[in-house]
Parts: sequence; C-alpha cells; structure tokens
Amino acid sequence: MNRLRLGVIGAGAWGRNHVRTVANLPEAKLAVICESDPAIRKQMQHAYPGVLVTDSVDQALAAAEAIVVATPARSHTDLALRSISRGLPTLVEKPFALSVADAERIAEAATVAGVPVLVGHLLEYHPVVNRLRELVGNGDLGQIYYLYSQRVNLGQVRPDENALWSFGPHDISVALYLLGETPIRVAAQGRSYLQPGIEDVVFLTLTFGSGTVAHAQMSWLDPHKARRLTVVGSRQMAVFDDMAPREKLRIYDKGIDRPPEYRSYGESLAIREGDIFIPKLSNAEPLALELQHFVRVARGEEAPRSDVADGVRVVRVLEAASRSLSANGIPVPLEGH
Repeated sequence: MNRLRLGVIGAGAWGRNHVRTVANLPEAKLAVICESDPAIRKQMQHAYPGVLVTDSVDQALAAAEAIVVATPARSHTDLALRSISRGLPTLVEKPFALSVADAERIAEAATVAGVPVLVGHLLEYHPVVNRLRELVGNGDLGQIYYLYSQRVNLGQVRPDENALWSFGPHDISVALYLLGETPIRVAAQGRSYLQPGIEDVVFLTLTFGSGTVAHAQMSWLDPHKARRLTVVGSRQMAVFDDMAPREKLRIYDKGIDRPPEYRSYGESLAIREGDIFIPKLSNAEPLALELQHFVRVARGEEAPRSDVADGVRVVRVLEAASRSLSANGIPVPLEGH
C-alpha cells in the first residue's frame, strides 16, 4: 500500500511535534510543511531536506492527501474550511475552534462534503485514558462519584489564549470521553496576574446529570509541573500520573462500604483499605497513536474517534466556562439542559 502523503500546516511549538511524528510514521510520508515564520521554515528545510517547505497554504493543500492543522487557534476555522473544501481529510489541533458557531461551521462543512475531520484531543488516544475508560464502562470502579485533574506548570505563558483555552480542551475532552455524557452546568473562576485579561490560573467545575462532578485546575503559574487525573468510584479509585516515567496508572481498592445490617450509624460506614494494582500498559506515544488513527481514517478504514461532534461538545463547554469566568464563577447551564 502506498504511504499517505501528509501535510502539516504550522510547525511551531506543537506543530513541530506533528512534523517529527509524521516523518517517522511507516504508513505515511511527510509531503509538505507549511509555516509562515521564515526562521522556522529554515529549520524545517535543514531538518527535512527532502520535504517541500512553503509559506503558501494553497501550495501545501495541493501537495498533500491529508492535512494536519497545528497553527494558532485563531486560524483553525479558516484553514480547516479550506482543507475540507479541497476534499482533504483534516486533523485540527485543539482547541478545535474559538466559538461554538465556528466549530459548528467546520462540522457542517465536513458533513456536507463527506470529508473526515479529527480533533486533536490527544489524551483520547493515551493508553492509560483508554484503560480508564474500560474500567469506567465495565463498572470496575463502581459508580463514579467525582474526578479531578491538575494541569499546572511554570510557563509557557501564552499571549493569545488563557489557561482555560490552552489546557482546558485536554481535561474537558477526557472527562466527557470517560463518562460518556456532557455536563449540564459549568462554572469557572480564574485570575490574570501576568497579563491583563489573560487568566494564568483557572479552576473549572463540570456538573453532570448523573451526579458526577469533575474539577480541573489549570495554570502556567505554579511551582509544580503536574499532569494528574484522579477518578473516585464507589468500588475503586484510580490515579493517572502522566509525569511518572513508568507506572502511570494506579488502581486503589479503597472505599467506604456500607454493611447490609448494622446496629448504629457509626457502624453503617466502614473504610476499606485494599491492594494497589498497577496494570501493565503500552508506552506508545499518544501523538503517534493519534496520527496512525488519522491515516486509517483518511483511508476510510476507521471512523474518527475524536470527531467533529466531539470537537463541538468540548468547544461548547469551553464557551460556557468563558461566560462563567467573565461572571466571576456564576454557574452557566449548557444548551439543551
């Protein structure tokens, strides 16, 4: 089978990771890199001498069979629509769009044209997140009471998006992916310390109809670097620590049991301290898994996992969270609830 000719538009901070990964995929060929910054173009030409490097989007779209859009978020909608109009399968990095209206425009264009579009919700391809999804779906953790995540570090400070839009797509997409439902209410509080009007720290709370609550702390102004998710269920609890070099997932057989018969309220709840289980999981790079899936989607072999509907759902939550953030944390109901 011929290798799929993939093009990457945007070779900056995160785009360069797409370039590197595509260049190493056995099932794809890095056909073109499109970048507006002359210095980055020069770097790319030196690193990938056999690849077309250009600043022309039209030239990039003409040279590829499928496109990765990894530019700053403000250009996602325009570039995605241009790629779709050429009939090219397209992967749009997170955030999918900066408004629900734009996200729906991309989704509608993809549906009308019959072009597959993926959203770069990277953690939906992480082996640990997919094991967690199995545990939740199989009922191994029991009823999910709540989950919370930390996505904090010192830098990189972004001048064009706040911590919510920079980090939030990860935590929101994972919560929706694990629980299989969308929140009925969103609340967010944050503060701008380094740049006026751009929140460096955001605390986000999602309330779901099932009763589950998800909380996320996002900041690039923190002494720690943490990428951690905790899921608390009625039977077991699980912790995903993405900063751990090994043993990223730990499952705790801990909980509170209520005996069927008891004589007093004090006896009605008993703490259970069981074993800790560390499953053996693949250490495959999530970005490589995502791009391999994208190649199969582009060839019509698989349906998109993080599809346009997923992108619209996450942007809808982000937009509601932004309204709550502007209103100093007042809960905002989501459409349809």
